[in-house]
Amino acid sequence: MPRYLISFNARAMDHIPEEDMPSVAAAAHAVIQEALSAGVYIFSGGLENQRASIVGSDGMVTEGPHPEAIGGAAIVDVSAHDEALEWAGKIAVACRCPQEVRAFAQDPELAQMLRQVETPRRPPGDV
Repeated sequence: MPRYLISFNARAMDHIPEEDMPSVAAAAHAVIQEALSAGVYIFSGGLENQRASIVGSDGMVTEGPHPEAIGGAAIVDVSAHDEALEWAGKIAVACRCPQEVRAFAQDPELAQMLRQVETPRRPPGDV
C-alpha cells in the first residue's frame, strides 16, 4: 500500500494558547490510537525547536536554520490518496492547523529489500 507523509509547518500551531496544549495533545493522541487500531500507523512526531545539523557529503557538520518547513509529521500506510486525506483531516482537527499530504515515491528495489528483512530466512537444510 502507498505510504503518505502528513505534515504541518513549524509555526502552524503558534496560535494555540499554552493552556490549550494538553487538550490538543490528547486529541492528537486519540487520532494516533485510531490509526494504530486501523493498522495504518507507521510513525508520528513533532520536531524540537532547535537548529538543524547539516552533514555534508564530505562529513563536515554545520549548524543550520531553525525548523521552518516541518513542525510535525505522521506517516500512514493506506490504500489510496483519498484515505490519506481523511487521516490528514482528523489530524488537522486534533492539531488545530492545516496538514500537507504527500505520497512517498514507490521504490520496488527497496520494497524487495524490506520483504527480505521482514521474512526471516532459514539456513540451507533447515526444516
